[in-house]
Order: sequence, then C-alpha cells, then structure tokens
Amino acid sequence: MVATTERDYYELLGISRGADDADIKRAFRRLARQLHPDVSEEPDAEERFREVAEAYQVLSNRETRELYDRYGHAGLRSGGFRPTQFDFGSLADVLSAFFGDDLFGVGGSRRGRARGADVAARVEIDLREAATGVTKQVPFPVAATCARCGGDGAEPGSSVSRCPTCGGAGRVSHVSRSAFGEFVRTGACPNCGGAGRVVEDPCSECRGQGRVVEERTLDVEIPPGIHDGQRIRLSGEGHAGALGGRAGDVYVDVRVRPDPRFVRQGDDLFSTVSLTMTQAALGATVTVPTLDGEVELRFEPGTQPGEIRVLRGRGMPVLQAFGRGDFRVLVNVAIPRHLTREQRELLERFEGVTGAETYEEDEGFFDKLKSAFR
Repeated sequence: MVATTERDYYELLGISRGADDADIKRAFRRLARQLHPDVSEEPDAEERFREVAEAYQVLSNRETRELYDRYGHAGLRSGGFRPTQFDFGSLADVLSAFFGDDLFGVGGSRRGRARGADVAARVEIDLREAATGVTKQVPFPVAATCARCGGDGAEPGSSVSRCPTCGGAGRVSHVSRSAFGEFVRTGACPNCGGAGRVVEDPCSECRGQGRVVEERTLDVEIPPGIHDGQRIRLSGEGHAGALGGRAGDVYVDVRVRPDPRFVRQGDDLFSTVSLTMTQAALGATVTVPTLDGEVELRFEPGTQPGEIRVLRGRGMPVLQAFGRGDFRVLVNVAIPRHLTREQRELLERFEGVTGAETYEEDEGFFDKLKSAFR
C-alpha cells in the first residue's frame, strides 16, 4: 500500500541524504525492531512500520533512490514503482525477507523454514496494448508446496523426530581456542541441513523436499502507459518456502514490441507524414494513423519540411496517473528523383518565373527544431 502522507523517506529512516547503504540498512533494522507489531504497543506502529519498510525498499535500491532523489514521489509513480505488499508475520520473517535468513540467527529460530526464491517471468505486448492496458496469461515453472505431505516432507502417517545433533535448533556452534581467546562459529546443522528435524520416511511424491516443480499460469494485469523493460511484482506467487516457509515473489518483465508507425519517447509518440513537393506548396489534406485511429490533417500551402504538428493528448497514457502525452507529426517533403523531359521543362519554366519572395522564410530550421522539443 502507499503511505497516506508522502513523508520524506530519509526523514522516516532518520538518516541524511548522503547516507550509504550500510547506514540505510542499520536504520531500517533499528526501526523494524521498534515498530513491528510483535514488539510494539503503539497504536500506529503497523502503519509506521509500513512507511519505513517502503522507505527502505526505495533507498536501498540504487535506481529507485536516484529516481526519488531527482523527482521525489511523483518520479517513483511515473517510473512504475509499487511498494511491496507483505503480511505481518513474525519480526524474524520480516527481517529475513529483507536481509536473508542468517541475520542475527534468524535461520536458526525458523528451523529451516526459509522464504522461497523469487521467480523471473517475461511477457511481450504491442504498443496499443501498452496504451490501453491488458491482462495477459504468463506461464512459468515454480516450486509449489507438495500436496501429498503439505510441505512437511514426510510421508503421511509417518513420524518426524527432533534432530539429535542440534536438538531441534537447526544450527550448531563450534568453539575454537587460540592465543587471542575463544572464537565461536555458528552454522547450519550438518545432520538436518538447518531444519531442526529428521524425516524418517520421506514423502514419496517430493522425496522429502516438501516441494514439487509445476507449471503455473497467472493472469497479469498490465496497466496503461507501462514502459518497455518495467517489471510487475506479484507478491507471494514465487517458489514455495522450505518446510512451510512463505513463498517468494514473481517479477514479470514487460517488453513492449516496437510499432513501425510510431516512435515513443516518454509519454509522447512521434510519427512522420510525407508530402509531395506540390502538396507542400499548394496545401493538402492527408490521413495519418494514431493510436486512436486515423486522423485527417490539413496542411496549409507553403508547408515546409521539418515542421511539427502536435496533437495534444493523443500520446501514451501517463502510468499510474492522469492525462496522456502528445502525438507529434514530423513533415517530410518528398523531392522527385526521376523526371521526364516534360516534367523537367515544367520545373525549369517555374524556376524562371520565381523570385526571392516565393521562398521567403518565416522560421529558421533551428527554431523549428526548438519548437519540436517544446
């Protein structure tokens, strides 16, 4: 969810704008322990926790941090950023999702219930679908919880015993002594692999893994105005976690196929129209294609090559906002390459009766170029 008030992310984490990655991570860990509903009794703790989690998600990523530093919250929205949607499990679950299962012994307390890995998927759409929005079916292979054992890894009806090596903790410590004192090294239990339990009779379906690979297809809603290369995150649809751990996420990479009629730049679309030499000189009405269908444009006599016609609000929708970009039509004047004798004579006669006033300029080329960018 998006925070109800768009507070400054640096202020939320209590850090300066020059903070490095380590400072950002330390600030979030401190606030997570303070605000998570497992430990806080403050009435607004849950909402504040979501805010600092969103701030960490933005500032810990180089690309979203640069976008936020330059354009603020509006820049994140136009760039397709969506805050992570997550449920409030234990504090260990949340910290593990951000920093990994080994943070401060989290892996040991979870007894092998590691979060599932994320899945990358890809979908292709055309420019018109990117303009209107579309729902696409996206297939991908995923490790799902075994239906036979429910993710337990044990054959139904069989028993599961506590690991005798680690006593069910999933981790073991090794103490070594040297001239500098004692050193304690903690790692996953070699006997149970960090699960804290031993399966005597593994499930025949998943062979004790608790997960099986299957092909899954999801309906993915692609919003209007999405840009080529942006990703859509589907929370909790990735690989199932080990031994009942929460599932990872699916990141759908959206590729927008180029349209031979248009060139996209941001939310604006560019196209060209070719006029013959006589059409440009005498004026003409020409039909040009747009995303909304064909449009008739009237070009006045004396239309010059390089002129830009702007159709306001005929471009791409602004992602997660209101309004649309513009549709810009660049005029190209076709000069004849092959002339018959009669055509050459006519042009020579025309040239003989023209003067400087025939070609009088009303706007320079660079002025037109500036107008195009405006």
